Amino acid sequence: MAAPDIRTARRAGSDSRRLPSYTAGEIDVPFVMWGSDEVIAHDTFWEEHSHPTHELLWNERGASSATVGARVWSVTPSVGLWIPAGVRHSGWTPAGTWHRAAQFSVREVAPLADRPVAVEITPLLRLSLDRLVEEGIAPDARARTESMVLDLIVPAEHELLLRFPESALLRPIVATLRENPADTTTLAAWASRLGVSSRTLTRAFRAETGLGFAQWTASVRAQHAIAMLARGEGIEEVADRVGFRSASSFSTAFRRVTGMSPGRFRSQ
Repeated sequence: MAAPDIRTARRAGSDSRRLPSYTAGEIDVPFVMWGSDEVIAHDTFWEEHSHPTHELLWNERGASSATVGARVWSVTPSVGLWIPAGVRHSGWTPAGTWHRAAQFSVREVAPLADRPVAVEITPLLRLSLDRLVEEGIAPDARARTESMVLDLIVPAEHELLLRFPESALLRPIVATLRENPADTTTLAAWASRLGVSSRTLTRAFRAETGLGFAQWTASVRAQHAIAMLARGEGIEEVADRVGFRSASSFSTAFRRVTGMSPGRFRSQ
């Protein structure tokens, strides 16, 4: 059975949500930061939109994805995503995900960067964000907590990011790995099938993704694995479904991409 397609896309049987698009600061919000959460009942595609505020996405449970152009970030309980105000993005959230978000006023909060950035969701940051949604929090306590949150939001060491090449040459490879991450066709075999040299394919991958063929395919498999592990699937089963002969080789590859073992990821 094919693994789920990790790129956000409209899918049969899923919900679709349409949100407006705003430029940065187009709406003057009456807060420094404001949090929300939702347990997603059905697979949900968030059509492309943008916010007048900066946004921090993370999950209390499960893995989702956010897409900006050809770049796809995995969003998990331990690695969130900062999206600057005005940046157009879409999203995919599987059923059962406990989705969290915080909005930040562009007047009061400087952007972490001028592009989306993965953020480490530490236990202290999570507790501080939770406090901001408590009812009846005093103004001075809110101000102190907001200041702490801003100090704790820092780029993650490992960004769960995948850039999808879009050229016609690489399209068959992308389609195959999206449908079946267990496919182990080698670079040389792909070159022969496409009628080009291995060097040509390597140059194309590096130009479009910044990675070589082996690194890119490992990242595709890791992002598929993230979605499966977040649903509670066993490590050996996931390893087999994303093309590894053993759980140990899968663990090594997963750690290289994400910075943590599959077991640690599941526990988080």
